[in-house]
Amino acid sequence: MAMTLSGLLASPTLHLRALTEPDNAADTPISWAAVTELADPTPFLAGGEVLLTTGVRQKTLAAQAEFVDHAIRAGVVALGYGTGLTHAKVPAAVVRRAEEVGLPLFEVPYQTPFVAITRIVAEELAADNVARMERLLKGHQRLAAALLGGGGLHGLLRELGAQLQRTVSLSQYGARIHGPAPAADGWLTVPIPTGLQDRCTLFLEGLGTGGGLIEYAQSLISVELANRARLRESRRTVSGQVLTDLTRGVIEGQDAALRLQSVGIAPNAAHTILLVEPVGPTSRTIPSLPLPPGREKWVSAMVEDRLAVVLDAGDGEAAATEFAAYLTGAGVPARVSYGGSYAQVTGLRWSYFEAVEALRHGGLVNHPSRISLTSLLLAAHDVPLQALAAEALEPLADFDAAHGADLLVTLRRFLELNGSVGTVAEDLGLHRNTVRYRLQQIADLSGYDPSNTPDRVQLWLALSAHDVR
Repeated sequence: MAMTLSGLLASPTLHLRALTEPDNAADTPISWAAVTELADPTPFLAGGEVLLTTGVRQKTLAAQAEFVDHAIRAGVVALGYGTGLTHAKVPAAVVRRAEEVGLPLFEVPYQTPFVAITRIVAEELAADNVARMERLLKGHQRLAAALLGGGGLHGLLRELGAQLQRTVSLSQYGARIHGPAPAADGWLTVPIPTGLQDRCTLFLEGLGTGGGLIEYAQSLISVELANRARLRESRRTVSGQVLTDLTRGVIEGQDAALRLQSVGIAPNAAHTILLVEPVGPTSRTIPSLPLPPGREKWVSAMVEDRLAVVLDAGDGEAAATEFAAYLTGAGVPARVSYGGSYAQVTGLRWSYFEAVEALRHGGLVNHPSRISLTSLLLAAHDVPLQALAAEALEPLADFDAAHGADLLVTLRRFLELNGSVGTVAEDLGLHRNTVRYRLQQIADLSGYDPSNTPDRVQLWLALSAHDVR
């Protein structure tokens, strides 16, 4: 406890005598004891001091009263007046003015040197600093023990709230992960740096500083969340390799079942695959993105730059809606889709293909529909569809660039409109003969005749592969 005015006046070795009632200032902590003989000491005072003087320059009543006013303006706790040197007793003008403005005033007898007062104040300040540092160190130790002793992040935040006797809340990616929702006003906001652009914020009810505990908790939370992000990304890489091998047909049967079990997926249970596909520069966020609060037990993996989440059967629609709302609140642009619910290893693979197909709808939440043979071929990495697309379509693209012929546009509309020359002509505002001429150019340049059914299938697959490259 820092030295207070009442404690200073009660010191038996100083023999100080109060000349005015200290009132509310009796328990005010003293920041320092300053000695001055200046007429105006305010430029050298910070506030909170006990000001000591012998009044060498206070020769007139006006100067004596003005010195008290200077002390008040400087925010001193009390004025100590030394007697036996310049003044035999404290001047009446000083006492009167101190009483008028409510400044505590005490007499310092001749036998008590000012240095004795400053020494006592300094010793008390030093002892108070040591005690404060000991309390802070113990508080730090308790916070660290709460985090590392099994309580984890929530244990740390509970301990912080208990020590500060304040309500604590933590949010990450716009979602609360601990505590109640903070009010708009009256809460301290502390940003948590984690090395990621995740807008993580610690909220504390009230605006007090916390005496060093908050800063230490801030660093502990920062390290913990960064470690979690790295661990999450590492686990998703491992799980992603398993799901990638499964979807590509690299693993099957018992081998697939064992590897799924190794990453926490029950191979014989029915599951639904949920996919999150980033839009724009958010792809760097997705690998370490936390799952929505309360969903930490979901198995997640990175598969082809998408976040794949393995859900229990039947949870797809609700989980996709929840995840989309979470991403919107986090400011992470992405599309969400899900597949059907199927049992066994092959069912997991089928659900994944359905989720991939659903992403092509392009919405925020994309529901599964009947999967097409085209989608399965596009998902098969051992089928050289991109090579087919390049072989068939690059000559058309080159010709369009050189002549502005719109062969690719004509081909796409011809296939989409079921091969009807008349409908294509009407749709594009062309003569039918122009459409026929372009179709012949397409056949000559690509080697595939759009009027021939097998060739038309080839061209459709090539366009589909071109769209998803």
